[in-house]
Amino acid sequence: MALLQLWSEFVVSLLCLALFYCYYRIFFKNPTSMPVNWPVAGMLPGLLANLHRLHDWATDILQETGCTFSFRGPWFMGMDYVITCDPANLQHVFNANFSNYPKGDEFAEIFDILGDGIFNADGELWKRQRAKAHGLFSGRSFRSFVFAASRDKAEKGLLPLLDELTRRDEEVDLQDVFLRLTFDMTTYLVFGVDLCCLAIDFPTVPFARAMDDAMETLLLRHAVPHAWWKWMRRFRVGAVERRMAAAWKEIDGFISECVAEKKKKKKNSNNDQTNTDLLSSYMNDDDQEGAALHHKFLRDTAMNFMLAGRDTTGAALSWFFWLLSKNPSAEAKILEELKTISPEKDRSSSATVLFEAEGLGKMVYLHAALCEALRLFPPVPFEHKAPVLPETLPSGQRVERGTRVLVSLFSIGRMEGVWGKDCCEFRPERWISEKGRLRYEPSYKFMSFNSGPRACLGKEVAFTQMKVAAAAMLYNFQVEAVEGHVVEPKLSIILHMKNGFQVRIKRRCASP
Repeated sequence: MALLQLWSEFVVSLLCLALFYCYYRIFFKNPTSMPVNWPVAGMLPGLLANLHRLHDWATDILQETGCTFSFRGPWFMGMDYVITCDPANLQHVFNANFSNYPKGDEFAEIFDILGDGIFNADGELWKRQRAKAHGLFSGRSFRSFVFAASRDKAEKGLLPLLDELTRRDEEVDLQDVFLRLTFDMTTYLVFGVDLCCLAIDFPTVPFARAMDDAMETLLLRHAVPHAWWKWMRRFRVGAVERRMAAAWKEIDGFISECVAEKKKKKKNSNNDQTNTDLLSSYMNDDDQEGAALHHKFLRDTAMNFMLAGRDTTGAALSWFFWLLSKNPSAEAKILEELKTISPEKDRSSSATVLFEAEGLGKMVYLHAALCEALRLFPPVPFEHKAPVLPETLPSGQRVERGTRVLVSLFSIGRMEGVWGKDCCEFRPERWISEKGRLRYEPSYKFMSFNSGPRACLGKEVAFTQMKVAAAAMLYNFQVEAVEGHVVEPKLSIILHMKNGFQVRIKRRCASP
């Protein structure tokens, strides 16, 4: 009881400081975004006062400080950060001195729901998992499986849903549509199961809702003292950690059912029967290697792949279509490019057109537009690292053991020194060379798929899913944003839209 009272007093004190900070900023007209470093509380009041606009606030600070900033948390709370978006620092941390920046125990504890999967793993465990995943993702059969599954879902799920929405002339949250689409795509790739989340009645899927709750909790754990959220997690105090516990239970239950069903089918089927989904592939590989089938390993692997595939791709598509709604000239260029790889359809019929892998692979402007959307709105807006040994970053900041390095991917795309004076503009042309080919940008400058040895293995999977969905939608339908609807980032580990993206869907008219 005494401990609860102590924490209550601490929280009240911080809130009072946050209110005082807001008063200070409003009435004294401080022109800087830099937070005040208060005694005892450090810069935490400034963080709490700007938590609702965290990514924009971090960007403002990094623009003022030259891409790197030292954040000081409350005394003895372990909340000291070096926040950076300096490409030189990123190249150093993610590539040149990669071995000094493992995920570490603290990262694994924050992202505890991912278990010992590839995102949390370090050392030999990580190397074994990455080698195994690389072998699966790079196989021709899996790439064919990804395209076929994506095209099938677009044909039988996405386009019929959009067609029905045009007949009803109803507003719809396009972000919800995309998250349902990529959820179904990802569950099929990982488990070989289509949960039919993308349906006209927009059913509530407990597993999908649990994933959303977990993602919100993971971000908030970065914004409060480490001991604070650990204490709340242990005693199930506070709505956030209680939701996390319920989400964890739901996620584990779903994955356990899928694993059990896979084992049952495998036991009753002929040995020569093979499945291409990732869970089956891992189970088959374990058999071939003579290794014991470990339930926790399969659970952690499936959870990591679900996080990587479902939320990130759905968020990327949402921001992509929002940007197109603001930039009709870019949309027109994509449509012109689509017409070069597909014959004009008969507008008098209700038939819809889909595109083949070969044609989509030739689309330079579509790929450039997707890269530009990812640059401005990276699905994972920040990365978290911690050094094993203290050192000095190329920018001159000293990082000690226990000091975390937060990389703001959201801010990188908004730095003039990195992308030029038009850095905040949506301009796909920056990705196209004078010869009309895709321009290469180093991963430490464009980090939507991470950088260095931990670069995302699912990059091509994501582009395949996005191109299939985007091309089919753009060619067959018009997406009109609802006037007055506010779109802004949500406070989550994934860069979702806080209020969704309200649109109306219409059939695309034939050209004169």
